[in-house]
Amino acid sequence: MAKSKYWHNGSHLTQNDRDKIQLGIEERLTKREIAISIRKDETTVAKEIRKHRIKRPRNTYYYPNICVHRKKCRGCKKRCEDYREETCLKRDRSPGACNKCPNYKNCPLDKYYYDAKKAQMEYEKDLIDFREGINLTTKERDELARIIVPLINQGQSIYQILSAHPEVSQCEKTIYNYIDMGVFALYGLHNLSLKEKTKRKQFNNKYKKRKEKVNFTNRTYKDYCVFKEENPDIPVVEMDTIYNDVSGPYIQTLMFTKASLMIGFLHEEKTSESMAKSFDQLEEKLGCDVIRKLIPVVLTDRGSEFIIYDLFEYSKNNDKRLNIFYCDPMQSSQKPHVENNHNYVRDIIPKHVSLDFLNQDLVDLMFSHIN
Repeated sequence: MAKSKYWHNGSHLTQNDRDKIQLGIEERLTKREIAISIRKDETTVAKEIRKHRIKRPRNTYYYPNICVHRKKCRGCKKRCEDYREETCLKRDRSPGACNKCPNYKNCPLDKYYYDAKKAQMEYEKDLIDFREGINLTTKERDELARIIVPLINQGQSIYQILSAHPEVSQCEKTIYNYIDMGVFALYGLHNLSLKEKTKRKQFNNKYKKRKEKVNFTNRTYKDYCVFKEENPDIPVVEMDTIYNDVSGPYIQTLMFTKASLMIGFLHEEKTSESMAKSFDQLEEKLGCDVIRKLIPVVLTDRGSEFIIYDLFEYSKNNDKRLNIFYCDPMQSSQKPHVENNHNYVRDIIPKHVSLDFLNQDLVDLMFSHIN
């Protein structure tokens, strides 16, 4: 099974995928073996298990001490410099959970279990796209409330709670803000009497974890320079976007640097999905093998319309057709050919002119004159 064909299709895990993950854990398969069974990347499986596994603390009455040196020492305490808790490779590394572990009854450690149905419910609860909210998922909110609400009701201050619970990543001010906004109202914790009272926007009950930064590993301009040094004769196509209004329409430009040829595609949306369709259209007309020869390398900027690189690199059949690299931030000079040729476009369509009158035939005619 080719990794490029199945493991990076960008689709979310389904209930069926999660059922297979749970079955794989119960059969004591490794994360890699589970990933192959659901045609996903190994890191996807690892993140899924770590995010949704449920902790069941050990019985501290029967197992009060789990230091690896407990059999050698007497009166072992956590403050001892040599104190080190026992670990389990199956629990901590692969597969990452304790479902149907044969050593369950005799294991003195805290245990983690993965439940596919609960994981799917948590996923659906957190699946809120393009909405504003606080930097918490509902699961993280519940875990945070479990720690702080009982202690606040006992009279402890936020500072005392955070000092005793280093696992809480939020700062004191953030916790006060959450309380003031009513984030924990469901648990009976309402606005506190703060020394310095400020007006804050009321929490609108929307949860959204901040989006992670795009990973440009092996696709930076530095990687491009190394690639070009290793393949000096390979053709390069520079890609960019022209528009006169943020609401569109947009012209996607492709500059074939060796041939000094520029073509353009008209789009109504400025998204990676829309821009990648241009390559799909070229592939349908020319074939994947021709695309690999004509457009083996694409160099572009880090605009939001180009950041989903899998859509450009892989065809609809999940066959790899090209390599895409990204210029450094605010460094348009790293793709000078397409930037310079935009001057010819501006001679025909100045910035103050609306592009609403354009269609693809007019765009083709314009680039025919430019070339």
